Amino acid sequence: MGDVIRDRHLGFAELLALDGVEERCELRGRFGFMAYHGGALEVMTDVIAHEAAAASGASYYGVHQPRGMRNHIASTKVRPADSDALADFVDHVDVVVTVHGFGRRGLFTSLLLGGANRELAEHVADPLRRHLPAYDVVTDLDRIPSGLRGLHPENPVNLPIGQGVQIELPPRVRGASPLWWDWEHGLTPHTRSLVAALAEAARTWTD
Repeated sequence: MGDVIRDRHLGFAELLALDGVEERCELRGRFGFMAYHGGALEVMTDVIAHEAAAASGASYYGVHQPRGMRNHIASTKVRPADSDALADFVDHVDVVVTVHGFGRRGLFTSLLLGGANRELAEHVADPLRRHLPAYDVVTDLDRIPSGLRGLHPENPVNLPIGQGVQIELPPRVRGASPLWWDWEHGLTPHTRSLVAALAEAARTWTD
């Protein structure tokens, strides 16, 4: 797997135009899941978001980079003005959960719930804690590193009318750590529990 490329000159429209990059939008319910750093970049984030959306009747928007490509576009550069599909998604949903992947020393069993909709963050945290009791589900913004809080008003997680939650997932719960390298049975047990928790949160949310 190649290094992450952070090209300050690469815009979102330019990323979408690269060979092999897939943009996917499925409009269903008013609850949405996003994973625009999906595919080979933040591994399994698109799979998790899509599975949770399909299981709950929620909408889905994702950008999937092909194998060998790891171009990281800052969230504030992921703009509806550069994508009709993203614009349609943002206009369609009321709230959104954006799924990201991260890895930091001391936080490998922590799920970080940022984003501007703090009521939704607590709502999502409840099934996560029940389905994944071995993980630390963090909703206290003071405990989340500043760059992972997802509070910028131009971050896509905050663009729908009800804004949303940015969930940062460590490799283990995504099935992307050495713990699971010999797993050959589809989604790992931790990832299945994660998807079930997110789907439950989507089904039970009332604005």
